[in-house]
Amino acid sequence: MTIEREELRELVDPRLRDLVDELAPAAPAAARAFAARGTGVAGELMDVFVMAVRLHDGEGRKAGIALTYKPAASMAVLSTLAGAGDLRHFERMHQVAHPSRRPSAVLFADLEASSALARRLSTASYFSLGRRLARAADQCVIDAGGLVGRHVGDGVVAFFLAETAGSESAAARACIHAARAIRQAVVGVAARSDLAAEDLVMRFGLHWGATLYVGQITTSGRAEVTALGDEVNEGARIEACATGGRALASKELLERLDSEDAAALDLNPDSITYTPLADLPTATEKARRDAPAIAVGEV
Repeated sequence: MTIEREELRELVDPRLRDLVDELAPAAPAAARAFAARGTGVAGELMDVFVMAVRLHDGEGRKAGIALTYKPAASMAVLSTLAGAGDLRHFERMHQVAHPSRRPSAVLFADLEASSALARRLSTASYFSLGRRLARAADQCVIDAGGLVGRHVGDGVVAFFLAETAGSESAAARACIHAARAIRQAVVGVAARSDLAAEDLVMRFGLHWGATLYVGQITTSGRAEVTALGDEVNEGARIEACATGGRALASKELLERLDSEDAAALDLNPDSITYTPLADLPTATEKARRDAPAIAVGEV
């Protein structure tokens, strides 16, 4: 729509009407870029760059405007995230952007005797080791279909949702598979760190959370998946009792395996003998206090 000079004079602020006579007609720009505020996945506001391009049909008539949005982050930052991150994991994180109750298998893994190892290695070497461990463990979790949780010290937490895996049995199977994959990956981490395999011993605690509240926490500094529920604390207690590089799984987790998934893991839940945490010779004080009756078996 073309606005004549007199019409424009009526539209502008009275103090600017004299300037209208100095304006010269100009063709509209083919494209225009500007900054705006948009809404992110979890409802928070974020800066975005917008490119608006005029579209015309075959006869040169205006057909519309195409808008392209890009986060305000530089391309160097975006390429780093895209290159280092796993798109499968980003998709799973997006699925839990809004927290809710989600039945899940829980995996806790931690490096034994890490304090002694930290004293033995240089700070730079120990940092490199920790980075290799975290990357290897995260990849095993992602490949098994899980969600990586918080990293605390040398520990890894992961969640395997029934809704993502397809069933409770599939989630339990993925959790056990990930623990075994991490144990195998640690051998390679030791070799790359010029350490013997016996220098890196991981203990594992696997549990089932029937009513876990799982969701994503996103701040200006980080994005992570976390879960709340008694089973999270219980999983940590199971892991602390799994000294000697064992993988202990709760009865609640193992009995969710159907016959097909159990066979794929070379397990027979019907023949497993369980031991309450309090009766284990490796039971910690916290395990005896917080979860003495939880029955576990080795996987």
